[in-house]
Amino acid sequence: MIDTRLTRLFGLTCPVVLSPMPGLADGRLASAVAQAGGLGIIGGGGCDANWIETQFREAGREAVGCGFVTWRLAQTPELLDRVLARRPRAIFLTHGDPRPFAPRIAQAKTRLICQVQDLHGAALAVEAGADVIVAQGNAAAGHSGARSTFTLLPEVADFLHREAHDTLLLAAGGITDSRGLAASLVMGADGVVMGTRLWASREGLGADHHARHVLRASGDDTKLTADADWPDHAAIRTLHNGSPESPASEGIGVIRDVPSVDEILAQMDQKASRLMVHAQRKVIR
Repeated sequence: MIDTRLTRLFGLTCPVVLSPMPGLADGRLASAVAQAGGLGIIGGGGCDANWIETQFREAGREAVGCGFVTWRLAQTPELLDRVLARRPRAIFLTHGDPRPFAPRIAQAKTRLICQVQDLHGAALAVEAGADVIVAQGNAAAGHSGARSTFTLLPEVADFLHREAHDTLLLAAGGITDSRGLAASLVMGADGVVMGTRLWASREGLGADHHARHVLRASGDDTKLTADADWPDHAAIRTLHNGSPESPASEGIGVIRDVPSVDEILAQMDQKASRLMVHAQRKVIR
């Protein structure tokens, strides 16, 4: 078992958090991640109160968190209180200023996770008192000032080391297997946030006919357009930030099976441990 500050904070056996993909990270998938030793998060980004309530019921007795797109939550702020009343394991905020919501989350003694795309966002998250900051790279890195995960991550790690040493750091964006987990840990992260790989599981896809398209996809298929010759391209494209306009995770090209969430996390943990030992042996002689 990989032991990090993340696993100790939440009592996990694997340093993996389910990305709160709107409409895809449902109660069943969040519950499966929690049962497998990760941190399950329901994707409440659409701020549909009835859907969120249904997903918490679907999660059953498993303790899971809930994620929101911050600017949408600002339009229905009462929804946060309804979710906090359920005593979620964490509130995961992304795409917006978390500070207006932070006092209510802290008052409820709930952990706050903030996903950021740049150093300015990291500073706002620290000011908000975030317990965990997620450095999320962009699949379109190199365009319009976007940052890739593995350029943003070490910079945020250095910032937190100087300004907020006790704040945990996670990596997100295209992390799909043990190599991504091991690399993230070596670069200063306490764990990772994963979406595509956990969605492409028996609990996420089940008998969904999209599974066959996921398994034959390559990273090039994240460039699909609305008129692409792909029957289910819309479902694949929504994987990145839950936006139909955004490409799927670039990690989709290494997904070649649809195992259970438990199998995914167990293999990731074991293989990442071996990879880090192997890398240490290669570097330290």
